[in-house]
Amino acid sequence: MLFGKSKGLIGLDVGSSSIKLVELKPHKGDSKWKLVNIGLVSLSPEVIVDGSIMDATMVVDAIAQLFGENKVKGGDVAISVSGHSVIIKKITMAYMAEEELAESIRWEAESYIPFDIDDVNLDYQVLDEADRGDGNMDVLLVAAKKEKVSEYVSVVQQAGKTPVVVDVDSFALQNSLTANYELSDLQVTALINIGASVMNINIMQGNNPIFWRDISFGGNIYTDAIQKDLGVDFDTAEQLKRGESVEGFDFERVIPIIKSVTVDLGVEVQKTFDFFKATTSAEKINRIMMTGGSSKILNLDEFLSERFEAPVEMLNPFQNITYSEKQFNPELIHEIKASAAIAVGLAMRRANDK
Repeated sequence: MLFGKSKGLIGLDVGSSSIKLVELKPHKGDSKWKLVNIGLVSLSPEVIVDGSIMDATMVVDAIAQLFGENKVKGGDVAISVSGHSVIIKKITMAYMAEEELAESIRWEAESYIPFDIDDVNLDYQVLDEADRGDGNMDVLLVAAKKEKVSEYVSVVQQAGKTPVVVDVDSFALQNSLTANYELSDLQVTALINIGASVMNINIMQGNNPIFWRDISFGGNIYTDAIQKDLGVDFDTAEQLKRGESVEGFDFERVIPIIKSVTVDLGVEVQKTFDFFKATTSAEKINRIMMTGGSSKILNLDEFLSERFEAPVEMLNPFQNITYSEKQFNPELIHEIKASAAIAVGLAMRRANDK
């Protein structure tokens, strides 16, 4: 299931550099959430490469470790996929009843999906503005390669858990944003999630998503550049990337390397924004929200703000989520929040509810 939500669901974000777990429960009497559980376990760089699971046993062990260490009782989880194996398209179709749409969507999708239709899991959702008055309706079409979905479902099942929902990173990120921030209908927000190997860009008009793109560009490119230029191993490059002191290396040597990669990242974002503006009626990005473990790269927020002449803000996926400071150290929450947005969004899902 690529859309939907389920009671008691645990958000499990299986990323290239780490696996994040978030469990929430709804507040009684309002729309807010309370944090029940949170955890993160790091993965070696060779375990998941460019979104493909290379060492399933390590991933299974990491998931089991997360659930065990955090004493998570539930086993129903929501996971998500992203990258080139996922296609999201907003299409226009002649207005029709749900039953007729369910029968015709597969044939319609063949015109938009660059994969064999038999090789994908297909889902769709009629958007709010469905009956536009011109005899047409807008439909959100999502396709994910079965092979990719099976990879991630398999490791969760091998860890003894039940994947109730398979979502898309961009939709989970949207959940985190709209649950924590008031978005003006007049404002266009670009939500940029920078992971280790993939950057998700989700552009929204108010609460409505209008453009999506996944780019194979993430924090690992910074690490690779530092390794190559300074002749250091992966772990040392990771430390230097994070601004940590490493004996024998002055951080000043790392700054120009980071700047160079950031310029390349800016080019990718520029291409996305240009394509967005060329295919929609929006003229300007009013605000940029950043999240993801690699969003904390030195001066990245300032660079994007200057280049795109828009304020840049770090997304806090726990801004409207309450938690007990006796149970959860606020410093831990602060440290993990940049990496937790997808897991938080997944934890808000409900099954069988589009």
